[in-house]
Amino acid sequence: MRGESKEEKAKEKELERQTYSLPVGPQHPMYIEAENLNVYLDGETIVDVDVNVGYLHRGIEELMQRRNYLQNIFVAERICGICSGIHSMTYCQCVENLLGIDIPERAKYIRTLVLELERLHSHFLFLGVVGYEIGMDTVFMYVWKDREHVMDMLEQVSGNRVNYAMPTMGGVRRDIPNHIIPSMLEKLNHLEKRTEYYRKLFLRDRTIIARSRGVGILPKKDVERLSIVGPVARASGVRIDVRMDFPYLKYGDLDWKVIVEKGEDSQARVMVKVLEIFQSISILRQCLKKLPSLDREIKTKVPLAIPKTEAIAIMEAPRGELVYYAMSNGTDRPERMRIRTPSFVNIIYSLPIMLKEQQLADLPIIVASIDPCFSCTDRMTLIDTKSGERKTVDETYLKRLGERRSR
Repeated sequence: MRGESKEEKAKEKELERQTYSLPVGPQHPMYIEAENLNVYLDGETIVDVDVNVGYLHRGIEELMQRRNYLQNIFVAERICGICSGIHSMTYCQCVENLLGIDIPERAKYIRTLVLELERLHSHFLFLGVVGYEIGMDTVFMYVWKDREHVMDMLEQVSGNRVNYAMPTMGGVRRDIPNHIIPSMLEKLNHLEKRTEYYRKLFLRDRTIIARSRGVGILPKKDVERLSIVGPVARASGVRIDVRMDFPYLKYGDLDWKVIVEKGEDSQARVMVKVLEIFQSISILRQCLKKLPSLDREIKTKVPLAIPKTEAIAIMEAPRGELVYYAMSNGTDRPERMRIRTPSFVNIIYSLPIMLKEQQLADLPIIVASIDPCFSCTDRMTLIDTKSGERKTVDETYLKRLGERRSR
């Protein structure tokens, strides 16, 4: 639900007086998820944008507070279909931080491997969507054909292509057998060659350059001011990556580097992800070569009830910094869960800056360039339209409000 303060209403009226508004969404062919951008136009030039969320709100945090710690692994995994693994692993890391335990070395390598496979899956999907939004369907089909190799590897490792159910509290659910390692290395070699082709394509193709270079500028100063995260921040020259800044699992022991571009535009955001694919392939090779020499233990036993305390866990999702906060109360259910996804800050704060003074025809590629996930973004806040006061309400309040209105 979305309310507006007096200042917001005044601003909207002034914009409507000077321009005309065009609603994009919540159902729109530009993007499959339900989003709403209220775009103010002067001719074909975008003057301002209001980003409205709340169409996909599912109450995930409240849902997790009503289930036990083990059940919540599967709830976290369904927050996002593309980043399912990073959500469940960050949640498990948060619970392990509550308990103050470490997991076996082999489990750390397996978790790292699955996360980098998921990063490949996400980045290839992104490149295909960018090609589609530019109008190059052939690029979309080529990239998604190559993405199938990543999905095959995820299926080899976990038995599934989307929700892998690999992590559990204290480690991982299943081991990676040595006999599949050669075929995975072979697929990585193929993907590296294909990524080199896409690197040249996104740097040299005249159509892609015309539609992305200098389009959707996000200055470095705004990235730092608004705390933008992930590839969006790195494309504007900000060197920020949780894997390097606060190493977790095995990232601190592996050889890789943070990709930073200084273009600040849509092309830079695309190139960051293209070049990150090479880094993910390198990390995966190192993990696969290390696995055969490690002890076979993959899980540490953990209690179901957790003493009263609190903890956080931070990991680098394909779209940026992902934060989980948990408070325990001595039972097998959390007292409080809080999840901060990268798309929330990247969409809400960066889109109005990127779209301002741009052409309406460039809106789809600019939105696509930040790789938004609206199912991760949606929150619900009630705002008193008279006072502007923001309220957080519980189920009892909503039920009482409904009964009052029905009378």
